[in-house]
Formats: sequence, structure tokens, C-alpha cells
Amino acid sequence: LGPLRLAAAGAAKLVAVIVPVGLRPAQRPRPRAGVVAAAVGAHQEEAALQRAAEQLQTSLESKQTGELMALLHADFQAQRQYDQEWARRTATLMFLRHRNVRVIALSQRSWIDATYPDRGYTEAQVALTGAEALLPQQAGHYQVRLEWRQENGNWQLARLQWQ
Repeated sequence: LGPLRLAAAGAAKLVAVIVPVGLRPAQRPRPRAGVVAAAVGAHQEEAALQRAAEQLQTSLESKQTGELMALLHADFQAQRQYDQEWARRTATLMFLRHRNVRVIALSQRSWIDATYPDRGYTEAQVALTGAEALLPQQAGHYQVRLEWRQENGNWQLARLQWQ
């Protein structure tokens, strides 16, 4: 086959494409349809997982308790001790206390579990602020890890850990 070359696709993804160097295009082996479809499907699932993380951020910033709760899995747990009711009460209190709520993702990485494709993860460094006007009255910096589960084609937040 000769030397192999890796082609990068996107800033965050590295897609390995084996291209025998020196062969004319007509001689190069074509990727098998199943492999291409699997790669496209995996990319679409990761994009859907990323959209779910963005929806979580948007629901917090727009102070939409109903939207937030719709993103939580039935078995949701935070810090291995808090449930959905805790999440609803905590969000409602934060929304009442602060006119402006901001979630600033300083860094973020999401991926789908290779063994359990119905589970995904997001790790992020976030700043959470609450304010009455332009200047934050309360701010916190957190390292968060979110575990998502796919239910009926939708990613739902099942576990939340922070430090």
C-alpha cells in the first residue's frame, strides 16, 4: 500500500483516512459505505450531544425552569445525592434571586461512550454568575462533569458532578 496519510476533519476531530500515496485517484480504494455511514452517524450523535449541552446552558441563562427540567433524565443525580426536585428548587431560587444568570464555558469537551453509545459525557470549566444589573453579585468557577443518557433519540442529563 505504500506510506499512509492521516487527514484531519474539523478542529476537534481527527478522522483517519487511509490514502495510499502515489496511486492515481482511480486506483485508490474507496471507503466502504458502512464505514462512512458509521462515521457520519457518530458525528451526528456527538453534534446532538453538544446541542443538548448548549440547551442546558440556554435554559439556565434564560431562566426557563421547565426547559431545564425537560433536559433532566428520570434518574438524575447531582453530586451522588441530589435529585430532580433539588435541581428544580435550586434553579428556581437562583432565578428568583438574580435577574441575570450567565453560564460561561471557559473550556468544554463532549464525547460519546465507545462501549455504551447511549451514554455521553461533557467535561467543562465554567463560570456561573448571578447579577441584578451589569456587574455580577455572585460568581463561581467550577469544574463540571456531566453524564448524558439518550432516551427516545434525545440526550438527557443523568449525572452532574462539580468541584
